Amino acid sequence: MRRRKKNKNTGRTKKIALGGILTALAMIFSYIESLIPIPLPVPGVKLGIANIAIISVLYLLGSGQALLVNLLRITLTAVLFGNFNSFLFSMAGGMLSLLVMVILKKSGHFSIVGVSVAGGVFHNVGQITAAVFLMDTTAIYYYLPVLLIFGIVTGIIIGLMGGYVTQRVYPVVGEE
Repeated sequence: MRRRKKNKNTGRTKKIALGGILTALAMIFSYIESLIPIPLPVPGVKLGIANIAIISVLYLLGSGQALLVNLLRITLTAVLFGNFNSFLFSMAGGMLSLLVMVILKKSGHFSIVGVSVAGGVFHNVGQITAAVFLMDTTAIYYYLPVLLIFGIVTGIIIGLMGGYVTQRVYPVVGEE
């Protein structure tokens, strides 16, 4: 039986394919989430299930790929299913969230759940800050504590799910 020689590009190809799959998954999750109303008296609260894909990319493929996937997801989702305001709010929240998650992950002091919780919290901070600038009033900051509570709860859930995904996918992609 002949043993196949490993191709240098195999690992790279797997990572590109995984990035594409997770980008598509993040977009699908964003779309599905936009269709499901959450029965809470708090407007604007979302589960952020698309962030399962983002945190998975961050841990599996690195911060550069996570940035690319996040930019693609936000832009394409806004173009296909949203509007300019949804784009601005998502971009502000998504980029601040990712920046904080990258910094905390690189510090090595936080678990994937801790990184995800910080991402959920700072996503809300970014969106509220964008709303303050767009609506030209700081009164919107009074809404932040309520959103932070939901950001912590959803961050825990997303972190647990992202941890599960990375454990299941890493053996397939792995370090070549």
